[in-house]
Amino acid sequence: MYDELTENDIKKIQEEIDYRKLVVRKAAIEAVKEARAHGDLSENFEYHAAKKDKNQNESRIRYLERMIRTAKIISDQSRADEVGLNNLVELYFEDEGGTEVYKIVTTVRGNSLDNKISNESPLGRAVLGHKVGDRVYVKIDEKNGYYVVVKSIDKTSGDQEDKLRSY
Repeated sequence: MYDELTENDIKKIQEEIDYRKLVVRKAAIEAVKEARAHGDLSENFEYHAAKKDKNQNESRIRYLERMIRTAKIISDQSRADEVGLNNLVELYFEDEGGTEVYKIVTTVRGNSLDNKISNESPLGRAVLGHKVGDRVYVKIDEKNGYYVVVKSIDKTSGDQEDKLRSY
């Protein structure tokens, strides 16, 4: 299995790897050395906690490196009038009668609490490639689904995190 990542996703993951290798790893090694100096390791909680933190950091580094190695690079480019990756999309939910604004992102960056939905989620997959005014059926499973209408698409460049919070 591979993750679909954009060049920007890979860049951010590489930044995290570099930070973990240069900053977190160094601090974790120091914490282990300091805890080891306190004596008897069999009953030294600080030592075991420091080792656990160090091992978790190393595990995260391996996970991120494997993610980059096995990634399928996808483009975040889309036509000017279509929903694409990293676009803010205002959707009208017909069943509820309300609108919501979402940012369509890759699975690695998806976070429903921040209204960032994955391009592989049912809603993300359904609206990708659609235009303003399109009525889109979002298929949840074989028997269930719902309709949304694309109200607006914001393709402004740069990070749009603050704009999401303002809606």
